[in-house]
Amino acid sequence: MTDTATRRLGIGLISAGWMGRLHSRAYLAIPDKYADLGVTPELVIVGDPVEANTDAAQRQFGYRQATADYREVLAHPEVEAVSICAPNYLHREFALAAAAAGKPFWIEKPMGVSAAEAADVVAAADAAGLVTGVGFTYRHAPAVEHAKRLISQGAIGRVTNVHCKLDADYSADPRGARTWRFELAKAGTGVLGDLLSHGFDLAQYLVGSPVSGVSALTETFITERPEPGAGTGHNAQVSDDARLLPVENEDYAAVLARFASGVVATFESTRVGVGARCDYGITVRGTAGAISWNFERMNEIEICSDPSARDYGFTRGLSDHRFGDFARFQPGAGMGLSFDDLKTIEGSRFVRSVVSGEQLSASVADALATSRIAAAAVASAASGAWTEVPAPTGRTTFNR
Repeated sequence: MTDTATRRLGIGLISAGWMGRLHSRAYLAIPDKYADLGVTPELVIVGDPVEANTDAAQRQFGYRQATADYREVLAHPEVEAVSICAPNYLHREFALAAAAAGKPFWIEKPMGVSAAEAADVVAAADAAGLVTGVGFTYRHAPAVEHAKRLISQGAIGRVTNVHCKLDADYSADPRGARTWRFELAKAGTGVLGDLLSHGFDLAQYLVGSPVSGVSALTETFITERPEPGAGTGHNAQVSDDARLLPVENEDYAAVLARFASGVVATFESTRVGVGARCDYGITVRGTAGAISWNFERMNEIEICSDPSARDYGFTRGLSDHRFGDFARFQPGAGMGLSFDDLKTIEGSRFVRSVVSGEQLSASVADALATSRIAAAAVASAASGAWTEVPAPTGRTTFNR
């Protein structure tokens, strides 16, 4: 039997861009922040067709081997779990291959370019009996974990409604390159998949109930963007004479929703919101109080309770050792966590799932649930009608 005190877990990475680097840092931080887990992730092999990415991954994180072919990552005998950090249009192919190889995988959202692709991934993972992880990072903020506990304990009474926004300006410049994120075939939806998938998951996680129906509108405000030149992603360069290409998905979405429990919600998101850097927030209201959190102040929480009190109103609190996994990173309030720390928490959930065989991290079934909400929103925006959302299937974790 393997000695869990010295358990080593062989890791393969597929795609070594920005997100791949975050996953790598998370794995390396786990033995320090989660020593009680008794697992040391070992970075075995990185796969990426861009040689500069694999060179950097080996140099910065210590991957022992590198390849341009993701299949070599999955076939490596020392790889026990895989991170998939590629663009959306490659997620289905890579995830199905990982499932066929019997390798548990931690994948980013959205899980493909459509709900159908996400369903294929869930079916493959379930058929292989695999635990999985999905990058619903905002769940893991200690303040959000604290909010989840308070809501579950009835601290704000019966939950009545939710307001969630994910406003960003990363595409506010009309001269920003038309990268793959603006193409239907490569990204699928725009803000619905890129940003609101986080909001849908966060709301379902806090409420503990699935979204059952939606009414939505979408809009594309910048309809053309210049063809990208050198560089990748948000760093892609644009020449002065670059030709303009059509933007094929939405810049903005607004969604009215009802949960199976009867809770109602509003969701709003933009990627062209001038002045909105990472204005990602959620407010959950109940019959006896309300809780509000915003990513730009991710180490804070606002709580309103006891409407009969003289000083009734929201009270600001700082995350401390009572909040989620905060104490694993900092000794006291005011010493906040970073986004990278949230990925470490997320990675620890995935690693714990792999070694225990129990689905403890956000799962591919959770990602399918958000993809189905996004698909219903697209259909509603096109028809102008209220649209039902299929009930979640598979091993969801938001409702535990």
